[in-house]
Amino acid sequence: MIITSVDRSAHSRAAADWAAREALLRGLPLRVVHVSPPDGTGPDGQRPDRPGNTAAERVAADQPANTVAERVAAQVTDRHPALRVQCVSLTGDPVAALCAVAAEAELLVVGLRGEGSRAEVPVGSTAVALTRACERPLVLVPGGRPPGRADAVTVGIDARDPASAAVGLAFEAARSRGVRLHAVHAWTLPAQATERPFPALEEDRATWEDDEVQRLSDALRPWRGKYPEVDVLADVVLLTPEVALAHAAGNSGLVVAGRRSGRTALALLPDAGCPVMVVPA
Repeated sequence: MIITSVDRSAHSRAAADWAAREALLRGLPLRVVHVSPPDGTGPDGQRPDRPGNTAAERVAADQPANTVAERVAAQVTDRHPALRVQCVSLTGDPVAALCAVAAEAELLVVGLRGEGSRAEVPVGSTAVALTRACERPLVLVPGGRPPGRADAVTVGIDARDPASAAVGLAFEAARSRGVRLHAVHAWTLPAQATERPFPALEEDRATWEDDEVQRLSDALRPWRGKYPEVDVLADVVLLTPEVALAHAAGNSGLVVAGRRSGRTALALLPDAGCPVMVVPA
């Protein structure tokens, strides 16, 4: 099952639509979940009818909370009549409730910002907290942008210690979509290079880079064998992981990142042009 968290925001509708298409692709049912905080604020801690919201959000805020999931589920069913759709309305802490309902799900899908987020905040507090806390794969979907042509799935991989769950999901996503997998390994110069009073020699840098290329090739070898039909572009770049992934994601329909600390995913999210999947290590 795939679960999507919904509220009255445009980001939520974008997330629900992405989740519906992913559920159809995987042949899974979709569960639409709306969580109302007990104090009446929005999921990100603000009242959804506050003056800073758009007119559409203020109108939507007048709708009873217990109809939100039903309304979104009906819209999804109209667009995707072959999809099996359920809806659930809950009350409680949004992060705790979503982590609980997602415990047995394949994916939890949410928007980058909820109905209570300020427009100048690129990633809402609920999305940030889920990125750090959710123990199931989490997909964060940017709102307000129609899906464009996606030529690849991009995955960030630490060739020295690859997160097998993230790599496996990335290969599976590329296979199911029939697109190339762009595997990005970010590396830094070794300590002896940064401690020198003069720049590293080009031949030393080339040797270090060759070593990183070999590490990435070794890390990908078993996955290439398991998914021979997936075309893989192996990319070794001398950048921080978040910058490397942001550069690589331009033509991607999905970016997959393993989560150890959550730092890379959170740094990538504000500029994400496509959904980002965060996979617990």
